[in-house]
Amino acid sequence: MKFVDSASIRVEAGKGGAGCLGFRREKYIPDGGPDGGDGGDGGDVYFLGQEGLNTLSEFRFKRLFRAKNGQPGSGQDKRGKSAKHLLVEIPLGTKIYNLETDELIGEMTLNEQKILVAKGGFHGLGNARFKSSINRAPRKTTPGSLGEVREIGLEMSVMADIGLLGMPNAGKSSLIRQISSARPKVADYPFTTLHPSLGVVSLYDQHIVMADIPGLLENASEGVGLGFEFLKHLSRTKALLHILDVLPVDGSDPIKNFLSIEKELKKYDQDLANKPRLLVINKMDLLPAEQHSKITAKIAKACKYKGKVFCISALNGLGCKDLIKGMFKMMEQNEKQ
Repeated sequence: MKFVDSASIRVEAGKGGAGCLGFRREKYIPDGGPDGGDGGDGGDVYFLGQEGLNTLSEFRFKRLFRAKNGQPGSGQDKRGKSAKHLLVEIPLGTKIYNLETDELIGEMTLNEQKILVAKGGFHGLGNARFKSSINRAPRKTTPGSLGEVREIGLEMSVMADIGLLGMPNAGKSSLIRQISSARPKVADYPFTTLHPSLGVVSLYDQHIVMADIPGLLENASEGVGLGFEFLKHLSRTKALLHILDVLPVDGSDPIKNFLSIEKELKKYDQDLANKPRLLVINKMDLLPAEQHSKITAKIAKACKYKGKVFCISALNGLGCKDLIKGMFKMMEQNEKQ
């Protein structure tokens, strides 16, 4: 199961239109001069940043992007029509590489930002361009030049404020469905999430972007499961929500699961391990309400977690309003540091 965050494609800019070889043919003007027009320019290829996109998966199925050619010139000094530029939409946070040189062409960081990746061919010249005092009937024209062709590599890291951290099937997708407008796939088996889902959480006139990213397994820092790809995307977020399943379906120990993930974060990148986070204990609706505080205290103590703990049910919304307020407070404190 591949977490699609990279793609290789080919882009081809359009060829310039050929110049025209033509001479005036008008009644009573037997020696009409040259009137062949220039061709049109070939279309450029641009990447266009779109904030609504969050995966490169579509580039698995379409790998060739070709701009149109410019039109040839014609008589009566008429220039051929230049081709429209080709705009290829990609998600924000995508780095663009020239695979032939390993050069970083640019990184898409703004909505509607345009980055030129292949320049269209220059138009050909018609014979009217070559008329001179010593050559009144030139027969010379030039063809349009070829457009640039590039092998492009795309690498996307999810741009989000908060990343959801947890074991597979901990309830991350259910949570993002509960508190945002995102609708990721949810099911009772690991690795439901194979592509990142971005959800916008709102409180009054403020907004936070959350990223639901595939679940983490032990030894992920060594490439197990979705491994490096998972951790790489988490490193781009500003803060983390550690979602802990209080009653894992596989019968595993929640405390051991918490400590296992913390260990993987530290092995991969200490900066990632030091990111601000909240501990969120999910599926508390499965336990009696009078046990919630006792269980919460037990887990926090065993995990050596000193921050605020939120008890929720991503399924029915229990505790989610308090969690949202806690998320905004964490982000506010993070901005002040």
